[in-house]
Amino acid sequence: MKVLVINGSPRMGKGNTALVLDPFLEGMREAGAEVELFYTSKLKISPCVGDFICWNKTPGKCFIQDNMQMLYPKLRNANILVLATPVYIPLPADMQNFINRIVPLMDPILEMRKRHTRVKMRGDIKISKIVLVATSGWWEKGNFGTVLRIVKELAEDASVEFAGAVLRPHASYLREDNEKTKKVIKAVKQAGYELVKDGRMSPNVLRAISRPLISLDAFLSN
Repeated sequence: MKVLVINGSPRMGKGNTALVLDPFLEGMREAGAEVELFYTSKLKISPCVGDFICWNKTPGKCFIQDNMQMLYPKLRNANILVLATPVYIPLPADMQNFINRIVPLMDPILEMRKRHTRVKMRGDIKISKIVLVATSGWWEKGNFGTVLRIVKELAEDASVEFAGAVLRPHASYLREDNEKTKKVIKAVKQAGYELVKDGRMSPNVLRAISRPLISLDAFLSN
């Protein structure tokens, strides 16, 4: 199984998103997956210009010559796409550019499903699951709402399974070395392992990942 991972954190491997993503990918590798990781901040990904040339004139091919040309073959061959991001308002700009530039992978045959216009991935695209790994500085899980909706909609628009979300609120507290943080990291690794071995992440494990590490009152007083 091939997994393509896009980390949209501007802080790349030193950010809070990496604190969660790294054990998640470790679990996937232990389950036998071949994992390839890219940081959007190290790539040149220009904004989509929205002219749909990749649909109408050169189907499946984007004319913009940047690092997406290197990523497109990897996207075509990946079985799972992992999008990892911190919550901004709502996404870091480079991550939003990446998501917009996925359009060439989609076949422009429109159909209406549940009152929404949808398409499908092209026949040569192997992606069967899209997964979200997200971190937030705020205490509550509700702060993930917009980012979660964006990735769910992406999966539904492309007729690909949304395989779940690994969500870690007040993620900076994972930098503390104690029993609570160790249990969260263990659960994150387990989620990655389950996704590859079982095709899904158990609800109990996902809840364990998001469990509070500090009370709301203590968080607000800091």
